[in-house]
Amino acid sequence: MLSDPIQSRATVDQLIAKVQSADSADALLSAVECLAEAKDPAATSCLLEILGFNNPGAAVAAVDGLIAIGEPAVQPILASLRTNNYGARAWSVRALAGIGDPRGIEVLERALATDIGPSVRRAAASGLGRLDLRPLSDDQASELAERSLQALLAACGDGEWIVRYAVVVGLEGLALHQAKRFSDLSLDALRRALTGLAAGSDPLSPVVVQRRSALALHRIDHSGDPHG
Repeated sequence: MLSDPIQSRATVDQLIAKVQSADSADALLSAVECLAEAKDPAATSCLLEILGFNNPGAAVAAVDGLIAIGEPAVQPILASLRTNNYGARAWSVRALAGIGDPRGIEVLERALATDIGPSVRRAAASGLGRLDLRPLSDDQASELAERSLQALLAACGDGEWIVRYAVVVGLEGLALHQAKRFSDLSLDALRRALTGLAAGSDPLSPVVVQRRSALALHRIDHSGDPHG
């Protein structure tokens, strides 16, 4: 992003104009990628609009752009979830998961528990494990960490192995970065969940989930955290 705000805004306006004038799928993808690279909050509305288009490549680029914008994009994303366009909502969940802002926790909880799309549930699971709780008070951070943990524990039995894999990643993230916020009881529940997934108690659970769970336990055991 350019340092001169006037020049930067002019550049972003030009990039938005290119998105709006794109006359093919390839041209749209290229224009969105350029706009995403600007990492400018002024691009948020345009990037959100792209999420509703029937162009997965452009949507991926728009999500990347929203994640790069970060915190300034969160409130507009949350407001955009009122749309009836399922595809746009699904991409928005991915953006919130990637940003990791705690304001997105309710959306991620709901997506992990109820969304029909395995890829959306997978994104939500990963996102719950990497929320940035540092800006919050200790009490608020502990509450949201516990909410994230309970949502992930409930999803250990998800019918899709890619979601369970993401749950493992999320649980590992909580154990490595939020352990101090949990009671011993909660940490025991987290470890039991990973141990169960690593043991392959579900005959339909692929080896990749078992191995990823075992790796998570290994990393937790060697993290040096007294809660680990």
